[in-house]
Amino acid sequence: MSCAASDPPGRSRAGAPALVPPTRVTRGDGGIEELLAGGDERCARLLRELTSGALWEVELGFGKGRYLLRRAAEDPDLRFLGIEMVGDYFRLAARRARRRALRNLTLLQGEALYLLAAVLPREFASAVHAYFPDPWPKARHHRRRLYDRETIDLVLGLLRPRGRIFFASDHPQYGPEVAELLAGRCELEVAHHAGSWDDGPRTNYEAKYVAQGRPIVRLEATLIAPAGGPCRSVLSAVPLPHDP
Repeated sequence: MSCAASDPPGRSRAGAPALVPPTRVTRGDGGIEELLAGGDERCARLLRELTSGALWEVELGFGKGRYLLRRAAEDPDLRFLGIEMVGDYFRLAARRARRRALRNLTLLQGEALYLLAAVLPREFASAVHAYFPDPWPKARHHRRRLYDRETIDLVLGLLRPRGRIFFASDHPQYGPEVAELLAGRCELEVAHHAGSWDDGPRTNYEAKYVAQGRPIVRLEATLIAPAGGPCRSVLSAVPLPHDP
């Protein structure tokens, strides 16, 4: 794998969103590096870290870093990778990580779909988190979604056996659509959280929406068979109402 711009494996440029190579990487105890300026060596270093055998959790679109920073501080024996496209959020979370000396945290600024398709290794993550991603409600924009029929294999490909997906959305169409998408994959066992997460709101958006009483779909899915491979339909059927 390389950080250089290229067509991701298994995806065509035709009809696909513009794919932006990753630009910056930072670790909790260091400065921000320009990933492309470092050439293949910086990419190779990143891949060595991700495939070292350590337990990694990934957050796609970490925003201001509320959940990721807290988890990295609470679980120093785990490794955490965060991906964020917005430069201001990336720099804010990077400053906070450095102040807290979170040596088990790596942040990438770049487009998640590009990173999943062309840079990150397969089967290295014990958990993938995505909270309140952009629903891209217009039909012509659905291909930009993190969780869509055309992109779900990229997300599942990150997971180790028995790895888990955590997802939340307040969007009245997108949340149930993702629930249906995950429930339709026989390699996943899907559960719906009817109330809050055990550790409370995980993002600033979630805290705001809970205070407003807005319905939220919260999902947890476990990989019980190889992603994308043949499997028996053994997932648990779980009702998917919105919780108040």
